[in-house]
Amino acid sequence: MIKHIPNIVTCLNLLSGCVATVFALQGDAFTATMFILAGAVFDFFDGFLARLLDAHSVIGKDMDSLADDITFGLAPAALMFSLFKQYPYVSDVAATYVPYLAFLISAFSALRLAKFNNDKRQTKSFIGLPTPANALLIAGITNAPMASFMWMDWPEFATLWTCPGVGLSVLIILTGTLCYLLVSEIPMFSLKERGKLQYIFIVVCVLLILLCGFFGLAVAMATYITISWVMMIINSDDV
Repeated sequence: MIKHIPNIVTCLNLLSGCVATVFALQGDAFTATMFILAGAVFDFFDGFLARLLDAHSVIGKDMDSLADDITFGLAPAALMFSLFKQYPYVSDVAATYVPYLAFLISAFSALRLAKFNNDKRQTKSFIGLPTPANALLIAGITNAPMASFMWMDWPEFATLWTCPGVGLSVLIILTGTLCYLLVSEIPMFSLKERGKLQYIFIVVCVLLILLCGFFGLAVAMATYITISWVMMIINSDDV
């Protein structure tokens, strides 16, 4: 029975992703984000318990990837879909079909997870944007209607993607950029490793969430991507 405990936790991750997807499609970004965060907690503990109980298995590894693509691929894609739906399209045809571009995020998340499972370079760090980070970034952005900074409302950002001529470009560029980052060759540091950078980043994330609410997740993940990109440039100059 003990060897099945990590798989049970993985199933809880998957179920969290399914519920998050439903709320995302209903336009409830806050509740969807809560379930994505719950999935992230389960995702952390299934690996932790697998190591603690020495209960690694091929089935568990495959289940983990499937659960991750639901919670950190499909659910954030559904959140992005809801943002696309908010845009004031000039034609019914565009309003019907353009929002489905958001689900490219789920497909690229699956590709990223498949690469991770078969890339021996990613034992202690990541190559490309991890799916949980991508999901949290999107979740933070979709919570922009509640966005604030230093406890002050920020309505201009909350309505950015509903601006005719601007919003759709922002969403398409954002979707394309995130899909690229998921499968890119940009090295990204892992929070599973212990170091000064990881501790500082965690403290910054907590402060951003306290200052900006869930929108702080987007700022924190954008900071994560920027730090990783800068570190890549610095390391390439040293070679």
